Amino acid sequence: MKYFAITAFAMGACAALALSAQDRSVPVDNDQVRVLKVTQGPHIKTKLHEHAMNRVMIYLQPGKQTIDYQGGKVAHLNWKAGEALWSPQAGMHIAEITSANPVTIVELELKNAGKKVTPPAKDPLKVAPTQYKLEMENDQVRVLRSRVAPKGSIPMHEHGLNRVVVFLTDQDFKITKADGSVDMLKHKVGDVTWSGPVTHKEENLSDQPFEILIVEIK
Repeated sequence: MKYFAITAFAMGACAALALSAQDRSVPVDNDQVRVLKVTQGPHIKTKLHEHAMNRVMIYLQPGKQTIDYQGGKVAHLNWKAGEALWSPQAGMHIAEITSANPVTIVELELKNAGKKVTPPAKDPLKVAPTQYKLEMENDQVRVLRSRVAPKGSIPMHEHGLNRVVVFLTDQDFKITKADGSVDMLKHKVGDVTWSGPVTHKEENLSDQPFEILIVEIK
């Protein structure tokens, strides 16, 4: 019994160590974007690698990272929980989380070159400027942050592009589309979804504030 207890403990410790080093999933992969959700443990260096595509990086927890590039260049990153950063195509490098705790990163690899896009007439930045904010924009993406107060609502607005949604809080929403159809949506913090163009209004049924990041793919 004592041997079994020690063995079970050791197996559990090994499993926890493996998970803390790196836990990876691919919630979205289509002709426009591949989304990786990676949990990286602290003070564990990656293998030498490179990224062939530009990326949007969304960090679910605060953290710090050091990136050592071939040739001697070193970059130091420092982000807040829920922050979105642009990461252009880069050369061969080794990365290490230098803060104390594991960090989950949602990485959006952009497959298309991108283009200039005119926002729709009912663009959420125009219809709900207190609840939608522009985080960043270039020829490949537009990143929006949406915050909705407890029991708050957003009037009818239009999302004109395909988009990746990253949930920074739990969701309990009533969604009413332009045709009058209703969807009741629930998600958990850290969920990642893919959505197409739509016109709808939203109501937060929760007594907690709601927050998401929306990455529109051009």
